[in-house]
Amino acid sequence: MNTTRIIELRQAQGWTQERLANESGVGLRTIQRLEAGQDASLETLSLVADALQVAVRELFTVIEDETLNARVESLQVRADEQQAARDRITQAWRWLYFGIGIIATLVSFTFPYGIVLFLSYWSGGFLILLALRRLVIEPRLDEKYPLSRERPRTRKAKRAANEQKADAAALDA
Repeated sequence: MNTTRIIELRQAQGWTQERLANESGVGLRTIQRLEAGQDASLETLSLVADALQVAVRELFTVIEDETLNARVESLQVRADEQQAARDRITQAWRWLYFGIGIIATLVSFTFPYGIVLFLSYWSGGFLILLALRRLVIEPRLDEKYPLSRERPRTRKAKRAANEQKADAAALDA
C-alpha cells in the first residue's frame, strides 16, 4: 500500500480538506479518498501537490507499487524539465528589459532632457513589463508548461515559502 502524507502536508499549511479541494481544483470527496490511502490519477496527484507546493513524490512516505513509482518519477522529470524551460524564458525577458534599459540610459544622456527618457523607461517600462508578464507571458507559459509554476519574486513570498518549509520540517522532527 502507498502511504500518503497529504494529511500532514495539509495540516502544516493550516488548511481544511475543503480548502485543499478548492486550492487544487479537485472535489472534497477526492481529497477524502486520497487521505484515506486510495489510489488516484497522476493528474489528480499533480494538482494536489501543486496546491501544497511540493513535488508529487513528497505526497508519499512510501511508494510500494513499482508502476506508480516509475510514473511518479517520470512525472517529476517532466516537471523539472518544464520548470527549467519556463525559468529560461522568464530570465530571457528580464535580460531583454535590462538590455534595452542600458541602451535607453546611454541614449538618454545624449539629449538635453534625457533624464525624462531615463526615468520614463525605468519606471514606465517596469510597469509595462509587469503587466505584460501577468496578462500575456505567464498565461502562455502556464499553457505551454502545465507542470511548472511561476516562481515567487518578492522577498516576502520567498520568506513565506521558507517559513512553510521550516514549519513542515519541525512537524517531521
